[in-house]
Amino acid sequence: MQATILIIEDENKFRGLLSRIIEVEGYQVLQAQSARAGLKIVETGEVHVVISDVKLPDANGVELVKKIKEIKPYIEVINLTAFGSIKDSVKAIKNGAFDYIMKGDDNARIIPIINSAIEKANLQYNASQAISKAGQQYNFSNILGKSKVLANCIDLARKVAGTSTTVLLLGETGTGKEVFAEAIHEGSARRNKPFIAVNCSAFSNELLKSELFGYVAGAFTGALKDKKGLFEEADGGSLFLDEIGEMNLELQARLLRVLENGTYNRVGDSKISKVNARIIAATNKDLKHEAENGGFRLDLFYRLAVFTIYLPPLRERKEDIEPLARHFIKDFSHRLNRRITSVDEHFIKLLENKPWKGNVRELRNLIERLVIIASGDRLTPDLLQTDTYNHSLEDDIKTLDLADIESRYIRKALHQTSGNKTEASKLLGIGLSTLYRKIEEYQL
Repeated sequence: MQATILIIEDENKFRGLLSRIIEVEGYQVLQAQSARAGLKIVETGEVHVVISDVKLPDANGVELVKKIKEIKPYIEVINLTAFGSIKDSVKAIKNGAFDYIMKGDDNARIIPIINSAIEKANLQYNASQAISKAGQQYNFSNILGKSKVLANCIDLARKVAGTSTTVLLLGETGTGKEVFAEAIHEGSARRNKPFIAVNCSAFSNELLKSELFGYVAGAFTGALKDKKGLFEEADGGSLFLDEIGEMNLELQARLLRVLENGTYNRVGDSKISKVNARIIAATNKDLKHEAENGGFRLDLFYRLAVFTIYLPPLRERKEDIEPLARHFIKDFSHRLNRRITSVDEHFIKLLENKPWKGNVRELRNLIERLVIIASGDRLTPDLLQTDTYNHSLEDDIKTLDLADIESRYIRKALHQTSGNKTEASKLLGIGLSTLYRKIEEYQL
């Protein structure tokens, strides 16, 4: 999902300049000239981060933070001011602002601050969505496919669902690990409690630690009040730790303690807290190999791998491509208000012969794109031939060095995800921090 930034600023030139700077990073930008207009967008639209001037014609931006948080608590707010004061900065943070920065002086910091704010907003949005999912049906009927290998995976998942056993889901990026995790939760006695999903590769380790375990006031700069962690939010339910292979050794030690005796400490707190949350973990890495080479705790690996399910890549279960494609066509036709009523059989055959390095996620993204560009009510083979995004790099790979190949694939992933770096990192099977480093290295 592409992050959306709302700028609330009454100076037209500055608002336009800031908007262009942010849009270059691939974010969608909305604009408002007043607090009233900004609040209306917050109430009715999908906003992740708000950048608000402190001095607005109809409100104080510091006080506006509190109103925004009351409407949608997961939104992060950055206050901008031309005339800063310590009093205002302290009040802004107390009201829940992510940061308080000076216009002009902090221009070089604005994009890194926005990136960090989006990380936190996404994490909190996912948590709020997960909590609201409690009781909804995400059962095994949501897993589409007719291959024998998929049926075996579903059978294993059904058997373990009714227990409280820790589950480790293995497989390439895009094979549907989160769908399986949700189905396991829904098939358990915990189904009426929260299911919370966290992508461990999408956040810095410090942020991930404070969000998972919570913190107490004074634990670090900006921690002005106690905050619940996602373990506490998931108490009685399930916590899905996606891409757990990206978690650092300190966090692994904390997780091992939770798995062994159900206890943990909030960041900055000596008091021991107890939790009863089922852990479902997933990774696209060979965790055993990582553990044997010191990149992952061996004791944690064995604790997680009590019950392991390997989800095969889509290219190894071609019988599942047609039902998945037809489902995505129907879904996107409805969502995008497009009338796609039929599919050419040769179109399906071409889909079945593609390598699908991005697995189900790649198929889903392709179908969404083709539903949009289709001129009629039928998906035909020529759509795949004219879809320039899917032009193979292998055609001219002999003329490229490794850096060229890597940079082109990163560009393709960013294009496919509309500039969303978190989704692009998932598609590429690398950590978010690695993606940012590569983007800087190749000046993308």
